[in-house]
Amino acid sequence: MNLIELLVEPLTYTFMLRALAVTIIAAVLCAILSCWLVLIGWSLMGDAVSHAVLPGVVLAYIVGAPFALGALVFGFLAVALIGGVRDTSRLKEDAAIGIVFTTLFSFGLVLISVTPSQVDLNHIIFGNLLGVSAADLWQVLIIGAITFMILILKRKDFTLYAFDPTHAHALGMNPKLMGAVLLGLLAMTSVVALQAVGVILVVAMLIIPGATAYLLTDRFGTMLVIAPVLAASGGVLGVYVSYYLDASTGGMVVLAQGLIFVAVYLFSPRQGLVASRLAILRRRKALSTAG
Repeated sequence: MNLIELLVEPLTYTFMLRALAVTIIAAVLCAILSCWLVLIGWSLMGDAVSHAVLPGVVLAYIVGAPFALGALVFGFLAVALIGGVRDTSRLKEDAAIGIVFTTLFSFGLVLISVTPSQVDLNHIIFGNLLGVSAADLWQVLIIGAITFMILILKRKDFTLYAFDPTHAHALGMNPKLMGAVLLGLLAMTSVVALQAVGVILVVAMLIIPGATAYLLTDRFGTMLVIAPVLAASGGVLGVYVSYYLDASTGGMVVLAQGLIFVAVYLFSPRQGLVASRLAILRRRKALSTAG
């Protein structure tokens, strides 16, 4: 089998086309948002929201509502609860996040265990890319398009908020409102990524692309380009490899993104571990020669 046949064969199946479409949409959206999450230091918040949507999805199944609706409700609920616990107690944000997301996630696991179902609800946890329906794809497209447009249209405001909330306030912006909007977009993005890799791996798609791009450039605008390109490339590679290895598709998508991060971490021209060590050796050699 030649390279063209390897590339074309998976595309002859409708389920693979849907899987690729959802993967690319989720990867690009998560990557763009991850740039702000990495800069602000909200990695743990991404973990919290992505896990907290689990009971909403299960409850939506129980009442016959769209999964996305239940996930959105509990995503926003998680954000509100974290803010409420943080603002009305002596607990710091990391403690509030840990309490809220573990409690809601555990609630979701309990609901799955006691809910009689002809549908394997474990797909919510681990993802089911190859089982994405046409309705699921439309949900991802609509929620993804809305989130993408808001992120792009308000990117300058979000960037100023990420770098200097005080300056943003001086210019007439409301930092609390900006933070709330970003958290709302995080909840919507988690719903999109949930369709691709499940609750467990959403946080990886929300962090790895931004972290990878951060090691490659000092310019935030460039990050917003590099992150989605690398994320989408890793996503497509993961789907193809999972097809030929008959492996977990969601897991392979995240693994591919993780391997890209490792390669950048080691070999990035400016920030890579190997490049840094070589630069140190060159400086030592130059000093010894000069001495």
